[in-house]
Amino acid sequence: MSEQQHEQPGQRPPGGQPGNGAAPGPADTRRVVVVGAGMAGVQTAVALREQGFTGPVLLLGAEPHQPYDRPPLSKAYLLGAAEGSAFEVDFASLGVELRLGVEVTGLRPGDHEVDTEAGPVPYDVLVVATGAVPVTLPGSEGVPGVHLLRTLDDAERLRPVLAEQHDVVVVGAGWIGAEFATAAREAGCAVTVVEAAGRPLAGALPAEAAEPMAAWYEESGATLLTHARVDRVEPGEVVLADGRVLPAGAVVVGIGARPATGWLRGSGVALGPDGSVVADDHLRTSVPDVYAVGDCASFPSARYGARLLVHHWDNALQGPRTVAAAVVGAPSRPYDPVPYFWSEQFGRFVQYAGHHASADTAVWRGDPADPAWALVWLRDGAPVAVLAVGRPRDLAQGRRLIEAGTPLDPELVADPDVPLKSAVRA
Repeated sequence: MSEQQHEQPGQRPPGGQPGNGAAPGPADTRRVVVVGAGMAGVQTAVALREQGFTGPVLLLGAEPHQPYDRPPLSKAYLLGAAEGSAFEVDFASLGVELRLGVEVTGLRPGDHEVDTEAGPVPYDVLVVATGAVPVTLPGSEGVPGVHLLRTLDDAERLRPVLAEQHDVVVVGAGWIGAEFATAAREAGCAVTVVEAAGRPLAGALPAEAAEPMAAWYEESGATLLTHARVDRVEPGEVVLADGRVLPAGAVVVGIGARPATGWLRGSGVALGPDGSVVADDHLRTSVPDVYAVGDCASFPSARYGARLLVHHWDNALQGPRTVAAAVVGAPSRPYDPVPYFWSEQFGRFVQYAGHHASADTAVWRGDPADPAWALVWLRDGAPVAVLAVGRPRDLAQGRRLIEAGTPLDPELVADPDVPLKSAVRA
């Protein structure tokens, strides 16, 4: 879920790539409407101004709250250690109009309008930055005590659960499940995590990387049940498919997220099988004057030879620079980042950079039973991904090596005492 906070909205990004609109002059009057007021939407508005766009910018947010950062919601905010995570952006001084509590319901490209509950909104350039929504557990909708964790309101509802030290069942041992279980244990809750697969993070990491993480749950005092499927959720309990009944003062569902793009169906904007907006390498959609960025958009990666859908903070920070450059007509390279995210769970700092495939060669750096270790994936000798647990230097150096496509010596990579930057193949 989380990404390391290198920079906040309002810091100057580099230039971008010509887009499908004309280059602006001093009196550019095109109206840019950004749908979505999360990191991707806010950063798009900021980047437009920083890259010289002078026309009107309207930012539409579905939530009533001032735009905020999401990573603290599963950590400090949830535990009551922080009272807010609003972005420190002065929208008025930027000349950005902010409309909150506005749900967008449809897009009509022929009219250059988006439909909202408050009526149609015209645009000259549209940026789709609606993010993702959590997947719900079938049959649990409306059951008292069942929670998701995606929004500020979700976190607000969960704070008393932790404060009152309820017995908690977490469905899903992914990133959100692990982070919430960590916070719940810190708060003194009894925690049981139910995972349908045979290991944590089964959808994100291969077995060799994820299996050592199973021990972290037990170390924290949480119970991890793998190969366990939920049959139904009832008030106060979770019933598993094998008949086991788990007491649950609260149930937190963390079984994934999907792009929030349902409002685009029938608009002509191409959507992929995963529901993402199919964007090109400059984040343009199949419809003229419409761009997509962040968790809702997939893009082609020449680096990895695949279309990527990246649900992480860093992608929502970096992509808007490309969109803004396209709108203003500035030159840039195609959008092809090295994906990056981080997670704090069970007293460990976990970082991942890149994108690996099953055919890539995995090289261990250190013993996964130790507090700090790393795993590097090589393809034709060059690194394509790095997973670092408590080894931030490996992550930083590995990320640069991935970006450069630098071949490495596998024997040197396997020596945890050799810095990755010194493992370059002669």
